[in-house]
Amino acid sequence: MEEERSIALHQLMVNEGLIPSSEEEERRQSVVYELRKIVLAWIKRVAWQRRLTKQQIAATSATVLTNGSYGLGVHGPGSDIDALCVCPFFATIGEDFFIVLCNMLKDSPEVSEIHCVRDAKAPLMRFKFDGIPVDLPYAQLKVLSVPEDVDVLNPFFLRDMDEASWKSLSGVCANKCILQLLPDVESFQSLLRCVKLWAKRRGVYGNLHGFLGAVHLAILAAFVCQSHPGASLSALVSEFFKTFAFWPWPTPVVLQDGISPVPGDASEIRSFMPIQLPCTPYEYCHSNITKSTFYKIRAEFLRAHNLTRDLLRLGFDWSGIFEPFPYSKKYTQFVKIFLSAPDQDKLGDWVGWVKSRFRSLIVKLEEVKGLCDPNPTEYVDTGIAEANVVFYCGLQPGKTNSLDIESVGMDFLKNINNGSQGSCGRMELSIVQASELPKVEQVEGRRGKGWKASWRIPRYTHQGTPVYSQHLPHYFLGYGANHEAPAGFSATG
Repeated sequence: MEEERSIALHQLMVNEGLIPSSEEEERRQSVVYELRKIVLAWIKRVAWQRRLTKQQIAATSATVLTNGSYGLGVHGPGSDIDALCVCPFFATIGEDFFIVLCNMLKDSPEVSEIHCVRDAKAPLMRFKFDGIPVDLPYAQLKVLSVPEDVDVLNPFFLRDMDEASWKSLSGVCANKCILQLLPDVESFQSLLRCVKLWAKRRGVYGNLHGFLGAVHLAILAAFVCQSHPGASLSALVSEFFKTFAFWPWPTPVVLQDGISPVPGDASEIRSFMPIQLPCTPYEYCHSNITKSTFYKIRAEFLRAHNLTRDLLRLGFDWSGIFEPFPYSKKYTQFVKIFLSAPDQDKLGDWVGWVKSRFRSLIVKLEEVKGLCDPNPTEYVDTGIAEANVVFYCGLQPGKTNSLDIESVGMDFLKNINNGSQGSCGRMELSIVQASELPKVEQVEGRRGKGWKASWRIPRYTHQGTPVYSQHLPHYFLGYGANHEAPAGFSATG
């Protein structure tokens, strides 16, 4: 019967469209292969611009590594590809990556919708390759040549690395460590697909909203697989919820790698749910979890445990675990965050930047209302012509004190504008009742993963400033970027 439960759960994953077909797999492999060819041609061109010798140009190389859900093998048919351009010491990010490589990608007929995010903690380009969304950050190693099978865990390659490169490379390192420490990779992949679906349906997925991100769930799933080697999929799911429903937080979750644990950063250990990165004993997963979101995550772990603790009972059905969280029944009052922009391109950058600051809004609402439950789902108000995205945050039932939404909004706007280089987006905050929730269309499903945390860096266009190589006089590289207007805000009660 346990095996039957596992088969039924796997079939549910198939029915939900979480497992890509062999044709889709081949298409993604082809994208990575072609991207590596472009990156290799790019680094040869950069080496020539640097006037390296013929022998050095022949010897130098760069590569593309995959990470995220694709790197772990848990991506779905609509997932993007998280890749990483790893290059040698002489390739600069401002001139070579964002201008030379960007222009080479633009010239490729398979590439469309290319977009640069230069001032993020992990600078990257976003584009579609053969219709598949790709995130391509940059990391620089202090070597002349980066082999295709570079061992990112080898200290030789990691020496003297700058902070931005390490942030970009850390996801690849974490993925590789996780896969190396697993007793059974396929069981882990199946478990992780299940818990990601659960987290999304129950509204506890999304680091920017204060919930569990992809790396958090991957490490938690790997921990359970390590603790129960050889267990069936149904047993692993049951043990996952049992383990973390009663986990003594803030005791950190640490994967066993045969090395004695080393105390990590004190600020992370004091966080609500510390989860240690497996690639280093000193670092923890970045977390935006707050008092409210911690409460909800624990409540959802306990609910799922209660539903899965007796898998062998007659009439057991997996569908109950994955029921969408009933926001309109749970809360009577919501904060509505309405974000708009003149077009979809500008909207994506504006939404990503606002989301990267969401934690400050959640904390402020907690101070005033005691509890705030941000719904990670992104919606669009179809009754408004302007490109828009709408978020809702459930407020604590029965809390009678009034909420000065304008004051909250002004505080949030200050946080948004701190560090921003300007955006043409607009934001409105308002209080709505559950009965007043408008008819909206979910963004997710139409646009895959939705907007990511970033803000707009204008494309290199012919309206910008011509840029020439600093190393090869009169060699034209591309065009610089222009600036945009500041954001606007309004609030209604």
